[in-house]
Amino acid sequence: MKMKSTSKRRLGHTDLHLSALGLGTAGLGELFEPVDENTAQATLQTAWKQGCRYFDTSPFYGHGQAEIRTGRGLYRKDRDDLVVSSKVGRLFRRPKHPDSFVPDQWIGGLPFEIKFDYSYDGIMRSVEDSYLRLGMNRIDVLLIHDLDTWFHPDSDTLEQHRKSLLNSGWKALEELKSSGVVGAIGAGLNDRETFGWYLDHCDVDCFLLALRYSLLDHDVLDEEFKRCESAGIGIVVGGAFSSGILATGAIEDAKYNYEKAPDDILAKVRRIEAVCCRYDTPLAAAALQFSASHPLVASVVVGALSPAHVDTNISAFETEIPADLWAELKSEGLLPRHAPVPDQHHISKEIL
Repeated sequence: MKMKSTSKRRLGHTDLHLSALGLGTAGLGELFEPVDENTAQATLQTAWKQGCRYFDTSPFYGHGQAEIRTGRGLYRKDRDDLVVSSKVGRLFRRPKHPDSFVPDQWIGGLPFEIKFDYSYDGIMRSVEDSYLRLGMNRIDVLLIHDLDTWFHPDSDTLEQHRKSLLNSGWKALEELKSSGVVGAIGAGLNDRETFGWYLDHCDVDCFLLALRYSLLDHDVLDEEFKRCESAGIGIVVGGAFSSGILATGAIEDAKYNYEKAPDDILAKVRRIEAVCCRYDTPLAAAALQFSASHPLVASVVVGALSPAHVDTNISAFETEIPADLWAELKSEGLLPRHAPVPDQHHISKEIL
């Protein structure tokens, strides 16, 4: 059975339904390379015309630029026909020294400084700012962003921000949801420890899980995903390409989790590529469809820097993949035998 990028899936126990393939907008905030305005808008319009109805953005992406571009691209679209997620945890201000300001890891983006703030007032201000940048007066999914060791490596600072969220900021999220201007609340996260922390401390509706559920990384399958299933928590997968290598293959300077891929990852990807080649299947197709096949996953969000990227991602998502490919990946130990895969009912029970 062919996967459809436009099919709608319910997000956990909420009333929201997301397109199975969503558009992530970090790249439109100019994370890795500049993207001119005309190309950014053409990318968003192509996604819409091809049936994408879930768009994920954040104030962090380009320090406001991605939200502005997303809002322009979706301007006067039927608001009830789309789902938009954005994030909280950062506020922006004019830099003290604007002439020498560089927006941290962003190649481009807007000239504003970041201040982390997970408090009640900080979250409320962040949401109001996002409304204005998006040109929308509601946000369907609101996610706490990057409250983890990736962005807060100092343990005392991380603990302080987490206390601020639990003692203050979480109340803001609950009020926004109960008022109806936000349809679901959750977290966008990068590491497994943070995943467990949220499950222990917060009554979330969903997670946007970056880099943690892909052909290369699936350590959340047995514990965290089972807890989500019991609690009715939905999952959106980000980083299904592991930030590059599962789209490009094991080329020189391939990126894995935003860094140059180490030798062991390159070797594993080559083995996966060999299996895909035997079944005449693009690596990117296997990567997207594996991440999308878990029952908890409502959508896989993928970035695009041009209309051509949108078309390529849709084609990969909708490529028919032989069941034997998944069976071989499992038999070679490249995937857990119990990992959900597309068309699972066609696969021999002996490998499940």
